[in-house]
Amino acid sequence: MYLYLGGDIVLKSDKIIGIFDMDTSTVNKATRDYLSKAEKEKRTVYVNYELPKSFIVTEDKIYVCPLNTATLLKRSK
Repeated sequence: MYLYLGGDIVLKSDKIIGIFDMDTSTVNKATRDYLSKAEKEKRTVYVNYELPKSFIVTEDKIYVCPLNTATLLKRSK
């Protein structure tokens, strides 16, 4: 199964570790630090540059996405 994030980005669903809501997850400092470190290591991929609503963690990258988690959940089924 594949998950379409938008643009030209499609992820194989078995490679996805987690899908997180940007608003609720980034309240925690540890999450902000994790995302900041990934950005510095050039492991962050922006689906597009609209307001991010979620991020998807895979084994090697983090995808920042303008779709909310409910939309991504519906697309995964």
